Amino acid sequence: MAPKRPQGAGAKTSQGADHVPLSAPRAFGSPALYAALDLGTNSCRMLIAEPRGAGFHIVDSFSKSVQLGLGLERSGRLSRGSMTRTIQALRICQQKLKRHRVKRMRLVATEACRRALNAHEFIARVQRETGLHLDIIEPEEEARLAVISCAPLVSRGTENLLVVDIGGGSTELVWIDLSQVPKHDRPEAIMRLHTGFKKGLSDVPEARVVDWISVPLGVATLREHFNDVEDDAARFALMSWYFEENLANFSPYHTAAPTEQFQIVGTSGTVTTVAASHLGLKRYDRTKVDGLSMTSDQIDAVIHSYLAMGPNGRRNDPRIGSDRHALIMSGAAILQTLTRCWPTDRLSVADRGLREGLLYAQMSADGELDLAKR
Repeated sequence: MAPKRPQGAGAKTSQGADHVPLSAPRAFGSPALYAALDLGTNSCRMLIAEPRGAGFHIVDSFSKSVQLGLGLERSGRLSRGSMTRTIQALRICQQKLKRHRVKRMRLVATEACRRALNAHEFIARVQRETGLHLDIIEPEEEARLAVISCAPLVSRGTENLLVVDIGGGSTELVWIDLSQVPKHDRPEAIMRLHTGFKKGLSDVPEARVVDWISVPLGVATLREHFNDVEDDAARFALMSWYFEENLANFSPYHTAAPTEQFQIVGTSGTVTTVAASHLGLKRYDRTKVDGLSMTSDQIDAVIHSYLAMGPNGRRNDPRIGSDRHALIMSGAAILQTLTRCWPTDRLSVADRGLREGLLYAQMSADGELDLAKR
């Protein structure tokens, strides 16, 4: 059966967010622009957008693999080469921000900078050489931003929701109980979590965060743990087993998996790559991937095909891409672990994440979003 994609996925763009052509500078008097930059363990990515109805329209974007966390697992420090590569990418971002005259922006760094002993030296160097100020955000805020970015993909019939954000250095999981929220208000209730997971007393039924966890293992850090294992299948099995061990402190891991009104939303390059492979896309198309619904069996079939290819086959597969082939199996190990623990016939693929969450949070705080239009 052909996979189904729900309507109304939120961000409005005719192409992938990382393939928006360079646009002309904004004229004075144009609607205010917002920017969100996510500096992760593996990539530096930025979006510039303007509010539009209940969502936003992407004006410009940037994405580059900088491998900031390369060698961090071994040394505990950001290497000189990694910092230099990253600052070169950030200079391009700074030029885009200046070109579009962006005044409202949030620029954040995540797991690599949380863990590195020399992170604050790096942040100071970034500000000195580019003029950009990066905030190192805590795991809870990272998880919260991933959750609100995925709100438009949540079905109104969902009562138990698991949002998964597989990053380069960490993986965030958030389990949300929506059973007390009226069906028509469920996506909006998730958006309201941008103020925090712990909610006070309210007359309005709210989304309840049952539990959340930030596992310090992402596609890059998990792969580094098993670099010494040469056998491809054995390395995959060990990565999956090791990741599952790290779920022991996540309370839903110890309860029976729900069978009805349960939805997983997965956001990451791993999830979108698996989706593109499932669809047989020769060229990535965000409009076909974002919001796609996949079953556990369909995900397993793609992962088994990756294993059958071996490292050389994956390297030459255009669906995986030259910048992802080395990390796709560590991401696949995480994804397969999650669908094994919580089998589902409805994993929603999200080509969105921290950047979109940052944009939603800023625009919502400024009253720029018309959530009634969702």
